[in-house]
Amino acid sequence: MKVDISKAGVDIQPLKAEVADALLKLDKGTGEGSDFIGWHHLPSETTDAFLKEVEDAAAVLRAQTDYVVVVGIGGSYLGARAVIEALSNSFDYLQKDRKAPVVLYAGQNIGEDYTAELLDLLKGKRFGIVIISKSGTTTEPAIAFRLLKEQLEAQVGKAKAKDLIIAITDKARGALRTLANQEGYKTFVIEDNVGGRFSVLSPVGLVPIAIAGFDIRQLLKGAQDMEKATASSVNFNDNPAAVYAATRNALYRQGKGIEILINFQPKLHYFTEWWKQLYGESEGKDGKGIFPAGTDFTTDLHSMGQWIQDGVRSIFETGITVKNPNRKLTIPTDAANLDALNYLAGKRIDEVNKMAELGTLLAHTDGGVPNLKIEIDKLDEYNLGQLIYFFEKACGVSGYVLGVNPFNQPGVEAYKKNMFALLEKPGYEEATKAIKARL
Repeated sequence: MKVDISKAGVDIQPLKAEVADALLKLDKGTGEGSDFIGWHHLPSETTDAFLKEVEDAAAVLRAQTDYVVVVGIGGSYLGARAVIEALSNSFDYLQKDRKAPVVLYAGQNIGEDYTAELLDLLKGKRFGIVIISKSGTTTEPAIAFRLLKEQLEAQVGKAKAKDLIIAITDKARGALRTLANQEGYKTFVIEDNVGGRFSVLSPVGLVPIAIAGFDIRQLLKGAQDMEKATASSVNFNDNPAAVYAATRNALYRQGKGIEILINFQPKLHYFTEWWKQLYGESEGKDGKGIFPAGTDFTTDLHSMGQWIQDGVRSIFETGITVKNPNRKLTIPTDAANLDALNYLAGKRIDEVNKMAELGTLLAHTDGGVPNLKIEIDKLDEYNLGQLIYFFEKACGVSGYVLGVNPFNQPGVEAYKKNMFALLEKPGYEEATKAIKARL
């Protein structure tokens, strides 16, 4: 993996000491929120025995289901979905001879139509559930799991259903832990020191990724190599996480308050969604933080391109480029040439895409948009493992340089308190009176 900041237009050397201090805080566990940095050494500390346990549990569901519903919200599903969508055949869900269950998602919204349509799809089908929740009481996944569990038990019986449900939850506490123990579900633990948005390399991500048929050992191998490459002992200019964190903070101090993560590979759409949560929840607090946005190019060049090119100069772009596609497809010659594309005949589609990428970089930098470039070799488990750990490590460093605790999310609770009061949840009687008075 390579990080290129030659088009960013900032000098990062003045931030060297701040970044070094942030890296030491992470490595030594002395920074704010250090009780939530269990993710920091997950790649190197995960054992073969644990990976075998994950693979065996995944094999059970793979053998007995055609669909597996991952129930979770935020970090409890975004990381797994990012990897699965990046590695999957875009149309595999339509194939009858697929080698792994189709992974579906629930509990990431409270959409009644979405949930009803999902239940309709699963009627009479072989399906299993992976429920991911530390408490078991988070509203969105709890509603979805109640409905899915009821339907699964109705279709196969309660005794069989328990073998088709995996619960990823707290080791000892919470409603889901209690239910899993009572029903006899296969369980994996969300450790207390691993926050949701940093959990993709824990069972939260590894179990669904293994069920989808991908190599979690190679995913972790990529992350292990990046863990070494981003250690505090690595020279500042050779440490990709240090360089990225320094560059984005240097730009922020110049008034660039919006970072747009761009890609020219549609399979990375949900990777962008994961990245948005990682940085948004980690940095957006205390009146500070770079706003994380995302675009899929060239698609969004036909919608957001005008604003990026000529709008308010409050933005910078970080582009993920995939050097080598996994497939090869060339453009044919057409005798009539009515579309005037014969000048492209014989070229690979990826060559056209790469020229669109380069042309966009030149246009946007000419338009006053600083650009960073992150290049990976190809879309596979190893490279995605590297990319995930790189962004996680850089996020922790960047948050400390920004001057916030990157591992809490106090603002997330505000909407929940209002929602519970409006729904008249027991224990919220006074809040219900107060909020109804406002309305």
